[in-house]
Amino acid sequence: MIAVIDYGAGNLHSVKNALDALGAESIVTAVPEEIIAADKVILPGVGAFGDAMQALRASGMDKVVCDCVAQGKPLFGICLGLQLLFEESEEAPGVAGLGILKGKFVRIPNGEGLKIPHMGWNDLTFTKPSRIFAGLEAHPYVYFVHSYYLNTPTPEVVSAYTQYGVRMDIAVESGNLFATQFHPEKSGTVGMQILKNFIEL
Repeated sequence: MIAVIDYGAGNLHSVKNALDALGAESIVTAVPEEIIAADKVILPGVGAFGDAMQALRASGMDKVVCDCVAQGKPLFGICLGLQLLFEESEEAPGVAGLGILKGKFVRIPNGEGLKIPHMGWNDLTFTKPSRIFAGLEAHPYVYFVHSYYLNTPTPEVVSAYTQYGVRMDIAVESGNLFATQFHPEKSGTVGMQILKNFIEL
């Protein structure tokens, strides 16, 4: 059973639909006991960092997520779900993230011909083997919607990056913790393979 955490952030149902299409048993839930009982957990998210952290704390989901990671339960953060795993974001100064991983999110710099938010398809460059990227060809294209990117003092957790004016680290793997800045549920066959790999961990 995969628990998709419902804390009021978007893209819950597109993630659920992708899991259904892959034949995975899953639930969208805000019940801590159901999340703790699940075999795997997905932390999705679309929206603002500060609002999301407020919602996580108000619902007690911040502790649930940390407990799942501490137990070694496979957990997959998607888009805003990636950002929340880190310490802070320039989008919400003074708001602490979950701090499970070290680093902060900084705004994508303006550049000629670049639109922010970064919306659309970009290719991945893998920096280390990752279980959720198994079976993918080099430089697959995936779908992004974001205005901030990761700056981390622990590059060993980074599993992929992309270029959009600057190099942006956009995927991490640390133990059984996985996260991507892009949306696998909106990334066609590549994204479905990524989700399938997570399901089969």
